[in-house]
Amino acid sequence: MPLQISPETAITLSKQLGVPLEHLMHMPQHILLQKIAELSKKQQPEATEGSAEAPDEAKDSQ
Repeated sequence: MPLQISPETAITLSKQLGVPLEHLMHMPQHILLQKIAELSKKQQPEATEGSAEAPDEAKDSQ
């Protein structure tokens, strides 16, 4: 059974996970959720650091 996600979400996940769209749509839900959780863990530290560094970068470029 194909996943019940919007086409936009499918395309975004496909790009972020590096998985072809056709594979993503037929991936078992529990595996997809596991991959999304791994992706989220990888992005959390970057997002925290990135938001803290962004103002400093803006100051440096002025």
